Amino acid sequence: MGCAQHQSLPSVILLLGPTASGKTDVALHITERLPVEIVSVDSAQVYRQMDIGSAKPSAEVLNSVPHWLINIADPSEIYSAAKFVDDARGAIVDIVNRGKIPLLVGGSMMYFHVLLSGLTELPAADMALRSKLKARVDAEGIESLYRQLQEVDALTAKGLHPHQGQRIQRALEVFEITGQPLSSFHKTAAGRGLAADYRVHQFGLWPSDRGLLHRRIEARFASMMERGLYAEVQALYQRGDLHRELPAIRSVGYRQLWDCIENCGSEAAAIERGIIATRQLAKRQLTWMRRWTDLQLLPIDDGSKMLEVKKIAETCLKKLLTTPNSLYVD
Repeated sequence: MGCAQHQSLPSVILLLGPTASGKTDVALHITERLPVEIVSVDSAQVYRQMDIGSAKPSAEVLNSVPHWLINIADPSEIYSAAKFVDDARGAIVDIVNRGKIPLLVGGSMMYFHVLLSGLTELPAADMALRSKLKARVDAEGIESLYRQLQEVDALTAKGLHPHQGQRIQRALEVFEITGQPLSSFHKTAAGRGLAADYRVHQFGLWPSDRGLLHRRIEARFASMMERGLYAEVQALYQRGDLHRELPAIRSVGYRQLWDCIENCGSEAAAIERGIIATRQLAKRQLTWMRRWTDLQLLPIDDGSKMLEVKKIAETCLKKLLTTPNSLYVD
């Protein structure tokens, strides 16, 4: 695509970062200066009845600032990355057609990745094969499946942690159904990503002090518990139609409290496991960001103070409004 043609494309802003880094607050400050509408890029916020643990914006914020892809699925559903791409593309088109700028905000790095790089249609889930793989996990451990994935799809295995059971099983499922590695589907999608139709401005919130991020994670989890996270998970458990293997219930925080309720365990121990799992999630998110292409990093702390939201938002806005490819086209 030529330079002039690229500059004629509408703009899309991406704001990503690890959990508890303050993405929502930064995004809301941006809405005060630019005509944006927010598109959530969060694999938990898509689900209804999961408000506290997914850190959804308050009802007041949702009523005052346009948001997309929040509360669009039931926790019993399997909301996939492919479904996200379809929904996000639809939201972006709608926003742009009304003269607004889409601001995609979240921490689900896989969702960002498939939206940017493109994704071919993957085969539907094979429940019999999925049960067979789960039985292998129970009998042999997830490490056994990860070793198999390394043999049949080294590229996908390299991008996964050996304990990311759900994704390892899905990659093996795709291979068993199609005879092709999951990574080959991503390769064939090259060139059909977001940048083919839009000018993409990418920003990432980056903690220079990991200890500060960990303290923010702990404080936020404590706040969630005070606001009723345990009761929220208990209500999901009492529905009777949900189980621990669903993607919604496997979300960080929900899974640990679900196990506590199911096994009559210690709430304090579940909270500690939830905090540890959240820290591990943040570590994986930062690993994604280190490998990211064309990502402008915005430091979120100075090593001693808590997040200065307004300052970071202003830095982001300054970069947006002074970039050679401006947000607006005459």
